[in-house]
Amino acid sequence: MKILKILYSNYWTQLKKMIKKKYSSKLLFLSKIFFILFIFSFNPFSGDAKTGSSLIVLGKDNAPVKIKIFSSHTCPHCANFHTKIVPQLEKKYINSGKVQLIFIDFPLDEAALNASKILHCLDAKKQIKFLDYIYEKQSSWTSGSDINEINKNLEQIVKTFDITSEKFELCLSDKNNEDFILKSRIENQQKYSISATPTIVINEKKFKGSLSFENLEKKIDKLI
Repeated sequence: MKILKILYSNYWTQLKKMIKKKYSSKLLFLSKIFFILFIFSFNPFSGDAKTGSSLIVLGKDNAPVKIKIFSSHTCPHCANFHTKIVPQLEKKYINSGKVQLIFIDFPLDEAALNASKILHCLDAKKQIKFLDYIYEKQSSWTSGSDINEINKNLEQIVKTFDITSEKFELCLSDKNNEDFILKSRIENQQKYSISATPTIVINEKKFKGSLSFENLEKKIDKLI
């Protein structure tokens, strides 16, 4: 019950902010999170949500350093981290087998949730390339005035990955994917006290400090 009180408190705090700012799409998104929370509140949390190949990773499984990246596809800071810092980590640590990156969805709004749904509809071999592309093109597909316009923008750019309009709609309506993403978000928010994105967890310890490559480099070098 203590966990539920914390999660309900977090939900209502964010809900009040959304009402005050009149962000209707974010309000709808938070309502979905609340609904998933209500459903799963009748069962004990199981830790990290995992379903088969749902985890998106870059690097070897036996890497001594595992870095979890909690991000939202509409977050500019997440786009900056993915496009500028991830390539540096890949060049120095991932290719040599020292680090594995684990990308975990932490959508902050409905648009980010929809992008996450598309991501998990893709073949595993295409998912990293999709992440690269969605962050590279973030400013173009998130520029819509409402969620319908943003969805149209998103639909256009994902055609690069052979996602037809029919498949796009099927991905967005996939309740299993939606439940997985939102349940994972709720569990990880409670487990790691996530309050912003991107949040970085290195070998199960939340990274504190500026998310520069130099700061991450110092941390990683102490662990390898």
